[in-house]
Amino acid sequence: MRNKREPKKDFKKDNKKDNRRDNREEREPVSLEDVVFGPYPTIEALQARRGNKLFIQEDLKSHRIEELKELSKEFSVPIVWTPKTKLDDMTNKENHQGIVLKITPYEYLSLEDLLTQTKEKENRFFLILDSIMDPHNLGSIMRTADAVNVDGIIIPKHRAVGITPVVVKTSTGAVEHVPVARVTNLSQTIKKLKEENIWIFGTDMTGTDYTHWNVAGDIALVIGNEGKGMSSALKKEMDEMITIPIVGHVQSLNASVAAGLLMYEVHRKRRK
Repeated sequence: MRNKREPKKDFKKDNKKDNRRDNREEREPVSLEDVVFGPYPTIEALQARRGNKLFIQEDLKSHRIEELKELSKEFSVPIVWTPKTKLDDMTNKENHQGIVLKITPYEYLSLEDLLTQTKEKENRFFLILDSIMDPHNLGSIMRTADAVNVDGIIIPKHRAVGITPVVVKTSTGAVEHVPVARVTNLSQTIKKLKEENIWIFGTDMTGTDYTHWNVAGDIALVIGNEGKGMSSALKKEMDEMITIPIVGHVQSLNASVAAGLLMYEVHRKRRK
């Protein structure tokens, strides 16, 4: 009678399990919420002391790499030289440029914290983003907000993009310099701002021409969703609606373009 052969498939299964475990360990899973990538956002995050571990693509050489190595040494952040494939996995194949930094999670402010931080300032200027969904738009808005010294950005917790690695990269690190408050209810937030004697301005296809906009005092500007604009409920809460005249064929401007134009209008008028 033939002896029963030891089943090879059990040995293969065990090996397969071991390999999968090893692969998991090699990949060191990292949530996209816990990383930034690209040279400029990484430099800003390191300088803000939010870096935990720096991953640099193997054999990558540039003056930026030397700067990153110096900053990592200064802030005691370990460096891991890493294959490009792993960096691709860590960033969902975004354009990381060979640099990924594992960071501590971004800390949003409460509305109360934002108002407390800025209470001594004159002519405060806040942005309220009504359900902006595109991380590139939010990043671009933050980049311009930093350029014109906006005092803070207010975003909703739900049905809106938060601070993601794409936002950080698009903002070229401005996220480290512009305070962001995350709130549950924008209508209640606007009522609170009004109690603080802050004038609230909305954006729409009809309203006061932005070149005639009175930007004196503490103000907040609401930028609506990319597709739907401002919600009808928020429109009722506005002190005044501001419009950007359009004489061409398109119906509206991109949210980040409109926000940038209006932010610079405030900046221009207040420099006079």
